Amino acid sequence: MSSSALIDLVDQLLTGSGPLPIVAAGDPVLRRPAEPVDDRLDRKRLDRLIGAMRETMLAAPGVGLAAPQVGLPLRLAVIEDAAEVSEEIRQARGRVPQPFRVLINPSYEPVGPGRAAFFEGCLSVPGWGAVVARHANVRLRALDERGRAVDEMFTGWPARIVQHETDHLDGTLYLDRAELRSLSSREAMAGRWAQPTPAAAAEALGFELGDAQEA
Repeated sequence: MSSSALIDLVDQLLTGSGPLPIVAAGDPVLRRPAEPVDDRLDRKRLDRLIGAMRETMLAAPGVGLAAPQVGLPLRLAVIEDAAEVSEEIRQARGRVPQPFRVLINPSYEPVGPGRAAFFEGCLSVPGWGAVVARHANVRLRALDERGRAVDEMFTGWPARIVQHETDHLDGTLYLDRAELRSLSSREAMAGRWAQPTPAAAAEALGFELGDAQEA
């Protein structure tokens, strides 16, 4: 995308007030590799875009949002998780609070063979969830909002968030990695499969958790 086209698109998004519209599955922007963030966006525009993405993520509500989810083909994501869950879920899923973070041009690599399988959802696939086995530990490399290098280890649920959002920037949705027999409506997830792990869902719906660990 040319600099002028990108600036026009960002300015169009930022003209309104309130949360940005979230793009739903089926839009090609979610299926194309995003372009690196570079100097095409000045600092003021980038800061305003980051602020709008954070507002949109929190209003949804969600724990992460990638730029393609608001229609921008840029390698940019934001994450934040208050992790307001029970202690049982916290222990089972490794879900701990994450402060607000900006990830520019992120990439990750697995650390060790461990994998963890849990129900996962996506703001671009509203109303549904499915079990995804992901790396239990990853090393994230990125830049922050001031261009400083990030090289950090993530484990548990934060590692899942990092993988989910970075996958968006490669044109990958969580459903591409999911056990499709586990696909469940939001209502079914709340009413039937709200347990800390997906073991009951696996037994009832007839899918294998495989070599993934549940904790």
